[in-house]
Amino acid sequence: MSYFRYYFIFLMILGLFIFIQPNVSADFEQDFQLNSEVALLMDQKSGDIIYNQDINQKMYPASITKIVTGIIAIEQGNLDDIVTVSKGATEVIGTRVYLLEGEEVSLKKLVQGLLINSGNDAGTAIAEYFDGSEKAFSERMNQFLQDIIGDNHTNFTNPHGLYDEDHYTTALDMAKITSYALQNETFREIVETKELDWIGEGWETTIHNHHRLLWDYEGTTGVKNGFVQNAGYTLVTSAQRNDLDLIAVTLNAPNAQLAYKDTMSLLDYGFDHFETNQVHGNNKFLGPNGHEFILNQDVYFTQLLNETVEFQVNPDHKLEIIGTENRMIKEVPLHELKVEPVQTKAELEKKHEATETEASGFFLQLWNHIKGWLF
Repeated sequence: MSYFRYYFIFLMILGLFIFIQPNVSADFEQDFQLNSEVALLMDQKSGDIIYNQDINQKMYPASITKIVTGIIAIEQGNLDDIVTVSKGATEVIGTRVYLLEGEEVSLKKLVQGLLINSGNDAGTAIAEYFDGSEKAFSERMNQFLQDIIGDNHTNFTNPHGLYDEDHYTTALDMAKITSYALQNETFREIVETKELDWIGEGWETTIHNHHRLLWDYEGTTGVKNGFVQNAGYTLVTSAQRNDLDLIAVTLNAPNAQLAYKDTMSLLDYGFDHFETNQVHGNNKFLGPNGHEFILNQDVYFTQLLNETVEFQVNPDHKLEIIGTENRMIKEVPLHELKVEPVQTKAELEKKHEATETEASGFFLQLWNHIKGWLF
């Protein structure tokens, strides 16, 4: 992928996260308590944070790392390419799809084994396909994160999430990269796949998606779970109901059951109390100086269900989206419309005369040149 394409994608993502993510959670008391050390709930369309619990704290991600490995493989590789599995890939510990040394597998199948069955061996095979080693591929991962989400607090040292002291992330970074990945149709199709027939040289079976909420929670569309001892139970989940798309991240839950319980509590909270709305980019807004402003691009924002919102332009030429009790929902930069001053009839006639004079002067000079050439 070229530098310019990365830059363009970065600007698109920046459009979602150009503001410090506002915490739009309501003032009413939340009727749940979480067991996870860190938790986040994000409106995917607006990028607004609905629930925030230490979302910038450095944490160990475990297998949710594979979200990044998967989207890189899909975007930067050829999914029809055939990958020859190395001995090193077959020796990776943890969850596997039981690849054999020398086995030839398509890149797409490796991504499916990575994201559906959480195969660590598939992750290593992908890394070696791209860069020859996990270490070199981790540099690609970190550069990818920098290109796509900009400033971040993530550093990856492997493609699968096995524990390393220097392999860490934050809930906010994982939500951002997941939001980006979910824009890719192939990625979405894979992470929402419940089961898939797996026919390999060393393993023939039906693999089942490790994300239980695909079966247990209405509207779930993926994404990935994880566990290593030092990270606890980690979970990234996307869900959609009506026009609301949510991403929930929970990190370091005491066990898998509580990770899922926390996630369902977050999703219930979002679907029960919030909705996404939109301001169209061509809408015009009148500023305090009497000038007109527009957004130039559509902007999504998250509000309480059935909340009345108002729009006003502040002295800094930003659109303030304000909810009930003067609650600031979002602040968006505006662009001033440049209006050409209306000319009087006399000014128009004078301009016309000047134009005719310039034209006649031009043709006179041209005729003089022609006469000199002919005669």
